[in-house]
Amino acid sequence: MGRQVLLIEDEPHIAEAIRYVLARDGWEVRHHGDGGDAMEVIRQVGPDVLVLDVMLPGRSGYEILQDLRRDPALAALPVLVLTARGVQHGPEGATRVMAKPFANADVVSAVNAIAGRGEAAE
Repeated sequence: MGRQVLLIEDEPHIAEAIRYVLARDGWEVRHHGDGGDAMEVIRQVGPDVLVLDVMLPGRSGYEILQDLRRDPALAALPVLVLTARGVQHGPEGATRVMAKPFANADVVSAVNAIAGRGEAAE
């Protein structure tokens, strides 16, 4: 299985924390902070897992997720959606949704799970 995560998150402190804990777990982490050109970056990087914030400059994570699921080449990409809005109704198409704030260990566990390594994806 692959070991590359693309993190689309505009908050620098959150991005650095996620990058650090995933890299420590053996993941190669690429970071991008803007939703406007996120689809181009996703296509270019070809990650094994996408960690996607909801509230982004340019385009929302919801819009990006909808585009992903409509694209046959990207429709099966596992996506962990991060949201500060709670998780009562996660976005359609998300593999897993996690509310901010979150524990670093939970991010690592969720990424491993949706990548098919570790606990079963929800």
